[in-house]
Amino acid sequence: MTSVAANAARPMATWRAMLCALAMTGLVSGFWASALSAQATEPTTEQATEPATEQATEQAPAAAAEGVSQDGREMVTTFTLENGMMVVVVEDHRAPVVQHMVWYRAGSADEPVGQSGVAHFLEHLLFKGTDTLDPGELSATVARNGGRDNAFTSYDYTAYFQRVAADRLELMMRMESDRMRNLRLTEGDIVTEREVILEERNQRTDNDPSALFREQMRAAQYLNHRYGQPVIGWRHEMETLSIEDALSYYGTYYAPNNAILVVSGDVDPEAVHALAQTYYGVIPANPELPERLRSQEPPQTAARRLTFADARVAQPYVQRSYLAPERDSGSQEKAAALYLLSELLGGGTTSYLANALQFEQQVAVYTAAFYSGVSLDQTTFDFIIVPADGVSLGEAEAALDRTVQAFLAEGVDSQQLERIKLQLRAAEIYARDDVDRIANRYGRALTSGLTVEDVQDWPRVLQSITEDEIIAVAREVIQPEASVTGYLTRKPQEVAQ
Repeated sequence: MTSVAANAARPMATWRAMLCALAMTGLVSGFWASALSAQATEPTTEQATEPATEQATEQAPAAAAEGVSQDGREMVTTFTLENGMMVVVVEDHRAPVVQHMVWYRAGSADEPVGQSGVAHFLEHLLFKGTDTLDPGELSATVARNGGRDNAFTSYDYTAYFQRVAADRLELMMRMESDRMRNLRLTEGDIVTEREVILEERNQRTDNDPSALFREQMRAAQYLNHRYGQPVIGWRHEMETLSIEDALSYYGTYYAPNNAILVVSGDVDPEAVHALAQTYYGVIPANPELPERLRSQEPPQTAARRLTFADARVAQPYVQRSYLAPERDSGSQEKAAALYLLSELLGGGTTSYLANALQFEQQVAVYTAAFYSGVSLDQTTFDFIIVPADGVSLGEAEAALDRTVQAFLAEGVDSQQLERIKLQLRAAEIYARDDVDRIANRYGRALTSGLTVEDVQDWPRVLQSITEDEIIAVAREVIQPEASVTGYLTRKPQEVAQ
């Protein structure tokens, strides 16, 4: 099972480039690469789509076989069961493979105060037994049928998936629907799995200074919102998680009216509807499902700073974050402008920051800007700068600030913006080759307050954004008094007496 922090939901092209560079300097462990590969797909590859039912009789046979309409867009069908469970079917008939995913609108930001980590803890516990499945039997069955399965937890959702041959879909639904309502836990399960998640924290967070640094950055960024706590949980609260805590969270949020079924691949929507009704439609809704209300951040009126020192740090660096608007349903223009801003400033070796700081001034060996708008509540816009040898963290930070201000004064390079938009159009085509990425894209969006229509419209919105809109949103978000600046630095080893 994989716990995925909200940062892992950032645009993958940016994150993967950053991780490769940081890995070479010793900044990150292998966990982040594996976590990102398990995480949902990036917003850069969202496809414009329309309901399949209206298109199926009009498209060319070759397009129908590939699962795209005649104009090259994905075929998506949606419906809602009587118990409130939403079902999304994305057709791709090029290979006899299907991705079956159940997403719950509940993540670590929905946990009760004092129970940080319970969402991820429950994710682990769902691989224990039910009335009809022995512990571990679900995963063993998937493997025996030539498939793969896993689960992941983030701030706004928890998701479970199986990728199997298309003719095994009914088997997956039967098992997944069983653990939606029939989980059976013992005190022994709690003790064993609690040790597992504590060891996971040891390996992925406590033994990685950059992970501990990011944890402190989020805590400083979110003073009042639950995004400020780690997805995996604070150790002192993880140690006290009980069977009552797990079952309370399970009973509240693991219900069909709080779940979304996403099926992508070689499937027929009518067949999926019939199977979903048979296995999920019989599960009663939770009539007491609470409204998804969260405490919000107050306006930030003073810059915040922190320094995290650790003797294990291989390469010091500076990170800067700003609270930024998320993608809102029906109003995605500002988020699209922020995404394009991140690509222009720090999206690779041809970006503005790389050219200025790495090649011209040679004060940095790596720079990045990144933003992900797929978030139920406010997200962040971030910068990273890794200084070159002989350059202090303070000097690197000052160079970053000067360069960002120069970008705002000069404005957007229209040719560079057009190149980025062209790359996004190409990415939309390549994204059709992976049923996993497609299913993840819809699941993440729908559990984060967006709609299928928003996912369909995202590519168009990205292409519509102008240079002036990008500069306007940059000036709105990049405000000194609204920043959090962190230094990750090396702490000298203590000399043994």
